[in-house]
Amino acid sequence: MEIKPLRVGSLLLSSNVLMAPLAGYTCLPFRILANELGAGLNFTEMASANSLKYRDIATKRLLLTSERSGKIKAAQLLGGNPAVMEAVAASEELGKFDIIDINMGCPVPNVFKAGEGCAMMLDMPRAAAVIRAVKKSGKVVTVKCRTGIKENDMFAAEFARMCEDAGADMITIHGRSRSMMYDGVPHYEEIAQAKAAVSIPVIANGGINSVSDAERVMEITGADGVMLARYALENPFVIRDLTGVPYEKSFLEVMLEQLSLALLYYDETFALRYVRCIAANGMKKRRGTKKYKEGLYRAGSVGELKEILELIFGEEPASAT
Repeated sequence: MEIKPLRVGSLLLSSNVLMAPLAGYTCLPFRILANELGAGLNFTEMASANSLKYRDIATKRLLLTSERSGKIKAAQLLGGNPAVMEAVAASEELGKFDIIDINMGCPVPNVFKAGEGCAMMLDMPRAAAVIRAVKKSGKVVTVKCRTGIKENDMFAAEFARMCEDAGADMITIHGRSRSMMYDGVPHYEEIAQAKAAVSIPVIANGGINSVSDAERVMEITGADGVMLARYALENPFVIRDLTGVPYEKSFLEVMLEQLSLALLYYDETFALRYVRCIAANGMKKRRGTKKYKEGLYRAGSVGELKEILELIFGEEPASAT
């Protein structure tokens, strides 16, 4: 695929390879890594507008950011109440962000039952009201959604038109319906139809696990860029492979740096939990590492975690991907 700058509203992203917001993973250290690997935009983890309204400390921590995570900063908000979303978008907590992404694609049951995430796709007037409300903040507003709710009833193009009409500056479409969750072959033809229906940038997401996958998805959809997600946890170097940014560190070096960054910005309990999760993803297709999994999760100190990381990833050459 052609890697190029991407205009989103009044902002110019450095590349059209984006890193998705992933709950429990895209904290500040991972966003710093993705930025170093060349991602044009890195979103915070999904933050609940209702929780921010009541100044929940844990939710505010999701919005921690730094210049090292990219010049252009993006936060993802979850919420279905236009008034609450308007207030939070204009709040001090969101003041340091240039872009607000509205989550209209989360498929998990508790979010859906609350009328948020994917449920917003079933109520386009309310979804439009939320977009207009967030636009009042003066920030660039993007939307992340799915192709629809059920696999036999998809309406990505119609939803994309609504988003554009309501003022969204970009839309990212996961190629699966809510019923598919994270499994099954994505319906890229739905993304293609949405791209043809609007003039704002459309980003393709879902099932992109390699450079060849990204090229194929771009060819099928005609999208303006791709958004990487869960595979980038397993192999963050896929971002580098797409963007061509020089980066020669090994996975072990990456893990140790992630640990150092997590300790710098968060407490030790969070840092240990986070790096254990990232390391577990990195182990998935590495031969001979299963024997270390129990030890990884039992590591209860920084020293113990470093030791097990050395055992898991220490033999990998610096150029490995």
